[in-house]
Amino acid sequence: MGICEDRVVVVTGAGRGLGRAHALAFAAEGARVVVNDLGVGLDGTPGPDNPATAVVEEIRAAGGEAVAHGGDIASTEGAASLVTTALDAFGRLDTLVCNAGFLRDRMLVNLDEKDWDAVMRVHAKGHFLPLRHAAAHWREEAKAGRVPEARVVQTTSGAGLLGSVGQGNYAAAKAAIVGLTLVAAAELARYGVQVNAIAPAARTRMTEQVFDGLQALPEDVSPLVVWLGSAGSSGVTGRVFEAEGGRLTVMEGWRPGPSESSGDRRTPAEAGEAARKLLALAEPPQPVYGA
Repeated sequence: MGICEDRVVVVTGAGRGLGRAHALAFAAEGARVVVNDLGVGLDGTPGPDNPATAVVEEIRAAGGEAVAHGGDIASTEGAASLVTTALDAFGRLDTLVCNAGFLRDRMLVNLDEKDWDAVMRVHAKGHFLPLRHAAAHWREEAKAGRVPEARVVQTTSGAGLLGSVGQGNYAAAKAAIVGLTLVAAAELARYGVQVNAIAPAARTRMTEQVFDGLQALPEDVSPLVVWLGSAGSSGVTGRVFEAEGGRLTVMEGWRPGPSESSGDRRTPAEAGEAARKLLALAEPPQPVYGA
């Protein structure tokens, strides 16, 4: 008996890399898995095949249950059909893991509008739409008296938490996912839904060209994702975890630092003087990746 026995789990972008590792790990813990992948290249352009089918075959060969979904989860139709696929195939939905994404890296002065829009679409919209449709289902279940033990795991990045030179579009999209995670955790708790995010570091086809020497494997990240997606993570929501190799870190986001109040409106010079005093008392920011 695994920790996800009889749970139905959807994983987006599960044909390769982190998503594939997550799907296999959930299946190994007893989950029935919907494997989503559009089969695109690193930059989001169409590829020659759909690897979701291969992952489904791996899961079935190991004695598990899985179905493939090849829809575009950054579209309303694709996201809605993702939830429908889980319900039609297995009769329920317990966990959603949003992982799909690609890169179009450029320095800001060379970043084209279409590359900004494409990356924002697959990461930000591709997390929002599956979450929105899954949440609507879980809300209806709760209203019908069947309060679920639902889980959502979103995928942000160190780029979204600290910034990353040459990845302005990707960093902005991944920061948006953190904000979405916090709001969803607050809004959906009443329906029995927990929402968390991970910032993984692992050697995949997306990262091998960005971070030389990164040796951590996708399989090192998946145990945390599986636990967050299980009923055993009860009470954990609105959190962001960094995972690399055997290291797990709870990331602590924006919180008030040094502060000073004034009874009167400041002049610009006075505001600057006050700001410098506060900065001298504040913790220095973490360095941006690649700076």
